Amino acid sequence: MELYDGRPENTEGRLPREIRTYDFLDALGIRYQRTDHEPADNMAACNEIDAVLDVVICKNLFLCNRQKTRFYLLMMPGNKKFKTKELSAQIDSSRLSFADPEDMLKYLDIEPGAVSIMGLMNDKEGAVQLLIDEDVLDGEYLGCHPCVCTSSLKMRTKDVIEKFLPAVGHACHTVRLTGED
Repeated sequence: MELYDGRPENTEGRLPREIRTYDFLDALGIRYQRTDHEPADNMAACNEIDAVLDVVICKNLFLCNRQKTRFYLLMMPGNKKFKTKELSAQIDSSRLSFADPEDMLKYLDIEPGAVSIMGLMNDKEGAVQLLIDEDVLDGEYLGCHPCVCTSSLKMRTKDVIEKFLPAVGHACHTVRLTGED
């Protein structure tokens, strides 16, 4: 894997949702670095990507309430365990579960394995609430997918919060997850 500045020179064979991500970030003047890779399906592969980007890729979970009337995108450090009860208490939503792949595609134009904050640019109706663990916000940089699981990006956390989120009409709700029982 190599580290590149910005978008790929050759976009042949890349999905339109990935190209739209680069177009959007470029239009906002957000600088990013990118690496291309095989889909990461284990922690060893994730650790290799993290090492190339020199950042911890966030764990991104697409969640919903039992009635499927509220959807959430949770960003948290990959080394923390997700405890439903801990998050539910902070957002006043019981019975959280993982949302269906169909809802992920409908609201974020993302498929399983590629869940990312970048998908919020596709949520034109604001159906998804963004939840970010405070430890993610403490980092100078964050890592995420450009709406596909075969590339990963590194960008300044400040740019995501101050430029990207206002441009997509989303705010972030900060949560504190301990990952403890």
